[in-house]
Amino acid sequence: MRYLPPFDAVRNQIVTSSVRGKLHASMSYDAFLKIIKMYVATLDVDECWYLRQNMDIAKVVAEGGLPSGRRHFIDDGYFEGRLPFPIKVDEQWYLAQNPDVAEDVRKGVIASGQAHFDAFGYCEGRLPFPL
Repeated sequence: MRYLPPFDAVRNQIVTSSVRGKLHASMSYDAFLKIIKMYVATLDVDECWYLRQNMDIAKVVAEGGLPSGRRHFIDDGYFEGRLPFPIKVDEQWYLAQNPDVAEDVRKGVIASGQAHFDAFGYCEGRLPFPL
């Protein structure tokens, strides 16, 4: 990440209201997508890695149908559950937090926490390491 949109730019897309003394925020789905894309666009996409992992996108880029893998990631890839770069899993922490995965690793169903995260964990919303 090389840039973080300022809070006010994000907050200006949100409608706030008070309900029973608690502040609530709402927005249109289009405004929500705009905010998400604003954040996704700040990520550094590892172009070479992204295209190696996503041969379908590499083919379209090579044929001139897309300017880059980065552009695909920002416009569509993130929303399709694709990763912009390899994410290193803290193996010990990941298995401790995900006993079902640890059991599958123990049984040999999957090779490692890293393998699980790469294949399933990211799309399932599992964290690769403590934030």
